[in-house]
Amino acid sequence: MIKSAMILAAGLGKRMRPLTDTLPKPLIPVGGKTMLGRAFEHLKRIQVSNIVVNTHYLAPLMEEYLWNHHPEALISHEDILLETGGGIKKALSLLGEEPFFTLNGDSIWSGGQGLQVMGQAWNEEKMDALLLLIPREKALGCQGRGDFFMSEQGVLSRPGKDQDAPYVYIGVQVVHPHLFQGAPEGSFSMNLLWDKALPKGRLYGVVHQGEWFHISTPGDVKKYELFL
Repeated sequence: MIKSAMILAAGLGKRMRPLTDTLPKPLIPVGGKTMLGRAFEHLKRIQVSNIVVNTHYLAPLMEEYLWNHHPEALISHEDILLETGGGIKKALSLLGEEPFFTLNGDSIWSGGQGLQVMGQAWNEEKMDALLLLIPREKALGCQGRGDFFMSEQGVLSRPGKDQDAPYVYIGVQVVHPHLFQGAPEGSFSMNLLWDKALPKGRLYGVVHQGEWFHISTPGDVKKYELFL
């Protein structure tokens, strides 16, 4: 059982302005619930007991929300934004030495028992990270060309320069702390570490059987509240 997780909630949410002028993006309500609250619901459903949240933008508001709604959460404050990889690396001492989940705090996904499926699929003898993916045609609001190809065994690979990939990463992964050995100091993306695992065949994926909503603008909030 995976018992630790980190929710990434430090970003500026620039595309969500003016809503994020006075509120961190993960605290914006969509369909009657904050995006951060939805992330906590996913984790508590499978009894993850050690949850870390990183903060930066409008940190006092984020911390007040956590104290009022999730006082058990641990806070990893970033004086400067460290991106996904740097933010997780800074919080490793709070996450422990075992594999843990990471969830984007501004992502909405439902159904499919995603975390349960990931926990069952995780195999640290073969994997450094396990990513939750969705078929590109089901990624509501996502206009990109896709992130990964996936073999029948679940091994991931990147698309070529002019290729469209069939799967989109939806901001949820299981990762082992040892992947951060030798990682740089300061700000860096998880893509740097995924690219270290890829040539070793240790970056895997599982397909989310539910829905995922790409929420990046105020218009997206109104649009996808109809689904939720």
